[in-house]
Amino acid sequence: MGDIKRCRKKWEGPHHPWRKDVLEKELILLGKYGLRNKRELWIANSMLKSIRRRAISILGLEKNEKEKEEKILINKLYRMGLVEENATLDDVLGLTVEDILKRRLQSVLVSLGIAKTPYQARQLIVHGHVYIGNRRVTVPGYLVSREEESMIKCLLPIEKPVEKVT
Repeated sequence: MGDIKRCRKKWEGPHHPWRKDVLEKELILLGKYGLRNKRELWIANSMLKSIRRRAISILGLEKNEKEKEEKILINKLYRMGLVEENATLDDVLGLTVEDILKRRLQSVLVSLGIAKTPYQARQLIVHGHVYIGNRRVTVPGYLVSREEESMIKCLLPIEKPVEKVT
C-alpha cells in the first residue's frame, strides 16, 4: 500500500532534452521569468499539457455535454486569469507556457511594480515579506487567481528612485 503523504512528481520533462532549439527557448524563459531551474518551467509545461488534454477531450463530446464541460473549463481558467470571460476552446488550445508563467506570484509582483526584477520578487517571497490577504506566501511558483491579485501586499518597503529637481 502507498503512503498518503507520498510526494508525487508534478511534472514531466521533455522527451528530447538535448535538442538545441528547446534548450535555447528554455534558457530564455528561465532568464525572463527568473526561474530557479528548469523543473519550474517543466511544471508549467505539464500544467499546460493537462489543460490542453482536457480541452481536446471536450471537443470529442456530444453537443450538450460539450457546452457544459466547456463552460466549466473556461470558468476555471478565467478565475485563474489565463483566459478572458468570453473565451472559446480555441483560445484555451492557444495558451502558451508564458501565459502560465505570467500568473506566478513572482511574475505578478514584477507586473504590479512591487519588485523591480523577477529575482528581487523571488527574494521578497522566499524571505516571507509577501502576503495575499492575511496569509503569508513563501512559494514563488504560487499561481495567483484574479480575485487574489488585488489582495497582494508587501510588508517590506521597496526603495523607489528619487527624481532630482534641478
